[in-house]
Amino acid sequence: MTPDQLLVLGLFLACCAVLALFSAYADSRRPYVGSVLALASLAVLLHGNTRQPGGYDPRDVPDAIYGVIADVVR
Repeated sequence: MTPDQLLVLGLFLACCAVLALFSAYADSRRPYVGSVLALASLAVLLHGNTRQPGGYDPRDVPDAIYGVIADVVR
């Protein structure tokens, strides 16, 4: 996988983790799934950032997302 794909996957997992954590909080449950998703997203984001020469700047994130979407559509 390319670093851009890893970044987008990590961001997607982070969004899912936030939703799972809020859901567990609202239902007064322990956030097992949300915690696992948060750790997985952190690991994928860090792996993608270390594989990118020079890392990612916050200004590079939209270009990476649109690039991955364009690759999927093609």
